[in-house]
Amino acid sequence: MSRSETSRYDVIIVGGGPVGLTLALALERSAPGMRLALVDRRPLSVPRDNRASAIAAGVRHIFEALGVWDDMAAQAQPISAMRITDSGHGDLARPLFLQFEGEVAPGEAFAHMVPNTASTAALMAGADGLFDMVAPAEIADWSGEGALARLVLADGRVLEAPLIVAADGAQSGLRQRAGIGTFGHDYRQTGLVATIAHALPHDGIAYEHFRPAGPFASLPLPGNRSSLVWTEAAEDAPRFLAMDAENLAGEIEAVMGSSLGAVTLEDRLMGFPLRLQLAKSFAGPRLALVGDAAHVIHPIAGQGLNLGLKDVAALAEVVVEAMRLGLDHGNADVLERYQAWRRFDTTTMAAFTDGMNRLFSNDAAPLRALRDFGLGLVDRAVPIKSAFIRAAAGTSGPRLLNGLPI
Repeated sequence: MSRSETSRYDVIIVGGGPVGLTLALALERSAPGMRLALVDRRPLSVPRDNRASAIAAGVRHIFEALGVWDDMAAQAQPISAMRITDSGHGDLARPLFLQFEGEVAPGEAFAHMVPNTASTAALMAGADGLFDMVAPAEIADWSGEGALARLVLADGRVLEAPLIVAADGAQSGLRQRAGIGTFGHDYRQTGLVATIAHALPHDGIAYEHFRPAGPFASLPLPGNRSSLVWTEAAEDAPRFLAMDAENLAGEIEAVMGSSLGAVTLEDRLMGFPLRLQLAKSFAGPRLALVGDAAHVIHPIAGQGLNLGLKDVAALAEVVVEAMRLGLDHGNADVLERYQAWRRFDTTTMAAFTDGMNRLFSNDAAPLRALRDFGLGLVDRAVPIKSAFIRAAAGTSGPRLLNGLPI
């Protein structure tokens, strides 16, 4: 189209990450012929990093229903079990207080570790040619007034649709333009992320070591490799980020108690500030927020991306059902149904991860005794452990989470 031309769509998605791509694919698969545009300020491409994400069983069902899981599974590692330990400053022993077997049902892992490159490549391949990809493109203006929302791009192009979806991350420009505020707090912690190789096999077991500065998780990848998600106090993180690979590997081995043998780093350590951030509303005038634009939580339970993809399942279902009934799918009533569906689950998970971080990120002896006693009780209560596994798997709710078409 020309720079001054206006293009009309049914839905415009802003943000070409995994959440935005999955939503576009879910809408197209559920309503073939829907006019879709995906807008991103960067060229759409597979990310060049070695990070991986924990994909819960319910989210895996979404990918299965969309026909992209097989491409991801070839590079994925099922989590066979979870082992949780607790230690204080200077502790040599790391007693095991809680362990979970990793199946939500016989033969079905509650989660898989999937490299980000694999998931993005599969989504992009599945989406190829199905909708307009407008990238790179900067947004100059947004309006949600009237029967159509409008995006004005910096180069003069205009895109219109009854519904625009903000999948543009924690600093969402669309959320800010819509005047939707957020609440939360800074954890004064930094999340450190890296991929390691190790001498001993992990046997599909994920480990989470609770330490005074925060949790240290090693999550299994194919081969003798693991993804680390490591929380440190913000003032201490620069010391680790500045370490050379050999000394850093020694630090990692010490934290892990040499449980996986000698360690080598496959990529450089990366750091991200951690905070709790919830949007005050998940919807505005002809605007829906999904993923980090709506909520950012602590990585202690590995649920951040899963929450965003649950948003996708809920929003796709309410939009497609409204369109099939001939309703205005960008209407406030439709978006309120989406918000009501997602608000409780998101707020509950945010409160849970926030509470867990507060409980475990300290070295107070009374709290340590209390939490370790509690972990021991849970470890012996099979029904409670089973309920935790089902909750982590996230297989209840929208149809896509159960692998069913909309």
